[in-house]
Amino acid sequence: MNPGIVYATLAYVLWGIFPIYFHVLAAVSPLQVLLHRVLWGLLVVALILCWRRQWGGLRAALARPAVVLRFLATAAVLSSNWFVYIWACDANRVVDASLGYFINPLVNVLLAALVLRERLRAPQWLAVAIAALGVVWLAWQAGAPPWIGLYLAISFAIYGLLRKTASLETLEGLALETLLLFPIALTCFVVLALRDQNAFINGAASTRWLLFAAGPITAVPLLLFGAAARRIPFALLGILQYVSPSLQLVIGLWLFHEPFSAARRTGYCAIWLAFVVYAGEGWWRSRRVGALSAGT
Repeated sequence: MNPGIVYATLAYVLWGIFPIYFHVLAAVSPLQVLLHRVLWGLLVVALILCWRRQWGGLRAALARPAVVLRFLATAAVLSSNWFVYIWACDANRVVDASLGYFINPLVNVLLAALVLRERLRAPQWLAVAIAALGVVWLAWQAGAPPWIGLYLAISFAIYGLLRKTASLETLEGLALETLLLFPIALTCFVVLALRDQNAFINGAASTRWLLFAAGPITAVPLLLFGAAARRIPFALLGILQYVSPSLQLVIGLWLFHEPFSAARRTGYCAIWLAFVVYAGEGWWRSRRVGALSAGT
């Protein structure tokens, strides 16, 4: 088996079971969990960069104000995405969060057309339209838009758009983002300690270890994803990414027993149909391009 498929599957499985980790930490506020993702994530990424001797790109980026400003924007978007996701898991809204990652690829496609002026093929427009109908149905049935899923999908799509033209690789980019967030996270950590509200200091040893685990939990899937992206076609990577929200949905329904009415199932079915159209067309096109390349 292509090792890239193994790496991608492992990355998406780890991202898919994140709700279990955040649910175990439900006694800790989402803000504090976010702080520890930044603090320990920076430590783990820094250790990996030291091991790889990969500091050159990061040093060069820090010397360029335009690059630092761009990564300030990506750090702000990424941290808000993390916070909403952690909050959703803590509030037993894992099913709602999974919706965001089901529709995220379609939001990416739409942003590519609107912002980057990329031309979409007819099946891609069809997939976007079907997903939009599913979201409208969910909003009409609930009496309000599914804001958790929409925010996660849109914020992560904006993050991807900003990172698309960034000058750093995934690991170095995460190092710079967490480095820029570090002063804020450290200040909040100290303030919470002074107020005797710091879960890391006041909590049990198990809580400390779980919070420390936020570092490798943040970095390891990204490393696996980066390794996979270099080894397998992008279309296959796009199809495999649905492992993550599928696991989130299963965890939300079967492990946390979140409600999932017939009306909601109808909306999700429309979004899954959109995925089938989008992924199927991408897979067919990649196979066709591969066959044509082999023929020449």
